[in-house]
Amino acid sequence: MKPVYLRPKSLTETVSHYCPGCTHGISHRLVAEVIDELGIQSKTIGVASVGCSVFAYNYFEVDFQQAAHGRAPAVATGIKRVHPDKIVFTYQGDGDLASIGAAEIVHAAARGENITVIFINNAIYGMTGGQMAPTTLEGQVTTTSPSGRTHSVQGYPLKMSELIATIEGAYYVVRCSLHNPAHIARAKRAIKQAFENQIEGKGFSMVEVLSTCPTNWRMTPVEALKWVEQHMIPVYPLGEFKTGEGE
Repeated sequence: MKPVYLRPKSLTETVSHYCPGCTHGISHRLVAEVIDELGIQSKTIGVASVGCSVFAYNYFEVDFQQAAHGRAPAVATGIKRVHPDKIVFTYQGDGDLASIGAAEIVHAAARGENITVIFINNAIYGMTGGQMAPTTLEGQVTTTSPSGRTHSVQGYPLKMSELIATIEGAYYVVRCSLHNPAHIARAKRAIKQAFENQIEGKGFSMVEVLSTCPTNWRMTPVEALKWVEQHMIPVYPLGEFKTGEGE
């Protein structure tokens, strides 16, 4: 029988540590598929964040560098400038990118660094116990907002794609979701475009991916997928926010 679905060469056989229903695994596969399809496995270097995806280097069959919390864009900048012929990407969660790493991502975009950023937004700190993140929704209950987030106390959720799109140096900024097969396919196309932009030397690209966290949301995997669609997307609308310099 002819196989129709195989493990990407750029994805290792390591057993996942992610919780059941977490969509980190799906986004890992999409990135690996894109690397394979573009034929860039031997020249790709990833930069891992601190958070649930801290062990990303165990899952990708490419060179990887671990960065301090939030500093992945700075580390990627250094790698890309020393090795401009390599394809460099960061893989970061919302606590890493939007909180402690907010300055790094903003200034990497402002400099127009020719790197690719994969930003996983699950609206919570997943690894450290379910605390409120910069992307936590208003009213959302977390361990540090037990009564629900309110803008008068904790401020409004940060919309990173909208923010980064206002920066002149950013070339491509898009937000996708992984809550159903159709949107997974769209996310893959966006990730592929972001890597192609780097190959063509067009500059800074960021793909934000709305993801699930069933464990800390206290939901089943199916409930979590529905929650993304019903609650996250209205706050974080999907689409392309910037598709080229000056747009």
